[in-house]
Amino acid sequence: MSEPISIDIWSDIACPWCYIGKRNLEKGLAATAGDDDAPQVRITFHSFELSPDTPVDFDGDEIDFLAGHKGMPREQVEQMLGQVTSVAAAAGLEYRFDLLQHTNTVKAHELLHFAKAKGLQHEMEERLMSAYFTEGRHVGRVDDLVALAEEVGLDAAEARSALESSAYLDAVRADQAQARAYGINGVPFFVIDGQYGVSGAQPPEAFENVIRDVWAQKSAAS
Repeated sequence: MSEPISIDIWSDIACPWCYIGKRNLEKGLAATAGDDDAPQVRITFHSFELSPDTPVDFDGDEIDFLAGHKGMPREQVEQMLGQVTSVAAAAGLEYRFDLLQHTNTVKAHELLHFAKAKGLQHEMEERLMSAYFTEGRHVGRVDDLVALAEEVGLDAAEARSALESSAYLDAVRADQAQARAYGINGVPFFVIDGQYGVSGAQPPEAFENVIRDVWAQKSAAS
């Protein structure tokens, strides 16, 4: 029996392409689930901050942020967000940039590491991304994060203590240091079994193919 394929994903919960990439990976994995020798995988999410200088309470909407942060004309930003919304819809996600509350994501990353320690990282990742992109929830303040943690079954008091003490900040920084060591400067970025790098929100078929290939190699080797 081959060891599961490790899939390490560097992402930011405020990255629209990361949520799309997550969905496409899930669809690719679902397509392989019916194989006679279905690939086994172990997925781990890693922290990457796209805009670490963002304030927790940003005054303005997503268009204001991108126009100011990227120096892009508002019309161009609106067109870009429209395109991303269409791609997200094709992946089964209803993005609501009109509701989105732009914020600093470092505490959300700390919460993901806390959730990982409790065996609920995948559930927490999904909940944070859904809250941010489709529900207009705030994901930068401790109170809001604790409420979301509770929704996936984490202990509220433990989550609050972890966030207020920055207990997992070192783990976030370690992920970011590993990203720099790998030369990752954009997300999502997928490291498949420690040897293949896949950049960007690839279509489901791309994930399906690489996972089948890697699994075949592992099976042959074992």
